[in-house]
Amino acid sequence: MIISLTRREVTGRYRGSMLGILWSLLTPLLMLAVYTFMFGTVLRMRWAGGGEGQPTAQFAIILFVGLIFFQTFSEVLTRAPTLVLANVSYVKKIVFPLEVLPVVALAAALFHMMVSFLVMLIFLVISQGSIPLTAPLLPVVVAPFILLLLGLSWFLAAVGVYFRDIGQVLNPIVSALMFLSPIFVPAEALPAAVRPWLVLNPISIPVEQARRVLIFGELPNLHALAFYTVTAAVIAGLGFLFFRATRKGFADVL
Repeated sequence: MIISLTRREVTGRYRGSMLGILWSLLTPLLMLAVYTFMFGTVLRMRWAGGGEGQPTAQFAIILFVGLIFFQTFSEVLTRAPTLVLANVSYVKKIVFPLEVLPVVALAAALFHMMVSFLVMLIFLVISQGSIPLTAPLLPVVVAPFILLLLGLSWFLAAVGVYFRDIGQVLNPIVSALMFLSPIFVPAEALPAAVRPWLVLNPISIPVEQARRVLIFGELPNLHALAFYTVTAAVIAGLGFLFFRATRKGFADVL
């Protein structure tokens, strides 16, 4: 059922368009081209430590990895508060496991995330000639990120039924998290007093560890990844329990 609903979710997004699901491939290609041109060519930005001779393509890839994680994070969280509200028929008319709604939304976002990473890897091969041997470790980095998103999605989906304003509050928070994460600049470039707080940003650790394995050919920081995994597991468990405890009142509210 989850696979069927995810397929419908992905194809439904492009239904009626001339290129259909091909847009899922063209969109990250266009994004990568824009980032390369604007940040690398026009603004001539370089990653700290890369020096003046750092290739424009490498900076674009570094930036693109961070934005892939952020866009997945943003898509899942901003949709979560409306998941139950958009499927009232499932709540009132039939017996349906509402817990799968956040799972389906997350799976659809992960499909686009995988396509974006595929585009990035192809660009990496073209620009640098090879992919680091540590690249297969990417699932180890992404797995706890998925777990965290699922827990937050369950929590926000339940809260959104009772407090309809949560979506309006969430949008500026998500935008702020983008600028308070090492997407545009490395953590080392930030003031020393700010760096310890980066660990509280849910996308900081995945972005940094993904760059290590995909671009710099380094092993992930196991201590940071272990901390993030445990935190994600706790949030996922609490989010699921909160959803199950509050779903009893969904029908009355809706």
